[in-house]
Amino acid sequence: MRGVSRKVEQVVSGREVSDGAGVRLQRVLSQSLQRRLDPFLMLDEFRSDNPDDYIAGFPSHPHRGFETVTYMLDGRMRHRDNAGNEGLLGPGGMQWMTAGRGIVHSEIPEQQDGLMHGFQLWINLPADDKMAAPGYRDIQAADIPSWQDETGNTLKLLAGQLNGKRGAIERPVTEPLYLDLALPAGNSLWLPLPAGHHAFLYLYQGAIQAADSVVGARQLAVLDNDGDGVSISNGSEESRLLVLAAKPLREAIVQWGPFVMNTREQIQQAIEDYSEGRF
Repeated sequence: MRGVSRKVEQVVSGREVSDGAGVRLQRVLSQSLQRRLDPFLMLDEFRSDNPDDYIAGFPSHPHRGFETVTYMLDGRMRHRDNAGNEGLLGPGGMQWMTAGRGIVHSEIPEQQDGLMHGFQLWINLPADDKMAAPGYRDIQAADIPSWQDETGNTLKLLAGQLNGKRGAIERPVTEPLYLDLALPAGNSLWLPLPAGHHAFLYLYQGAIQAADSVVGARQLAVLDNDGDGVSISNGSEESRLLVLAAKPLREAIVQWGPFVMNTREQIQQAIEDYSEGRF
C-alpha cells in the first residue's frame, strides 16, 4: 500500500579516488556521511573498461570491526583470505565478509580486459560484535532473489526483506535492506522502507525523480526519516539504482583506514594486533 514518501534531504556527487594497488574508484559515501547514514560507512563504485584502472586489484590488506559487501555487475574478482576462504565473484554475484576481530584478504581481478563494474559497501558492526569471529560468504547471481513487478520494473534483493520476500543475506541488529533496481523508461515504483531506518539511493544509470527531487547518474540521494517509503519515477530512458536502508547503531565511530572501532584505544590495539600478526 502506497503511503507518504520520504523526501530527498541531500544529493551528493562522488569523488574519484585511488585505492588498493591503484584501482580507480568513485567514492560516493565517505566519512562525512557516516553519522547521518549510520550504520553505513562507505560506498565505492568501480567502473572501467581500461585494464590499467583495475588490473592490479586489491592486494592483501586487513579489516577489523565491520562488514564488507562486494557486488559485481560485470567482471570477475578472486577473493582469498587468511582464514582459508577463497571464492570467485562473477557478474551479478555478491561477497559478504564479516571482518569481526580481524581478517586479511585480497581481491584480484581474474580478467585481462573488458568491463569491470561493481560496488563495495561497508556496514558497521555493533560494539558487542566488533571482536566476533570473521566470516565469509560468496553468493552467486542465481542465488540472489530477482523478479519483475506488474509494470516491468526489475527488483533484485541482495539483503533484507521486502514485501514478504527474503534476500540472499539477512543480518541481525542493523537489519540492512540492499536492493538493485532497474526501471524501464517512463516507469514508476513505490518502495516501502522500514520506519526508523536510515536510507539512501545511489543512481548508477539514467535519471529519476525521488519524491519531488531529481537525482542524476552517479549521485547519492540521502532520504529523510519521515515517511513509509519512497516514490521513484523514471525519465525517458532506463534507470538503474541501488537502494539501501538499515537500523542505526547510534554508537561512537572511530575509523583509522581499514579499522572501524568505538574508541581510539581500540584502534591502537587493532594496529598493534595487525603489526604483531595476531589477525
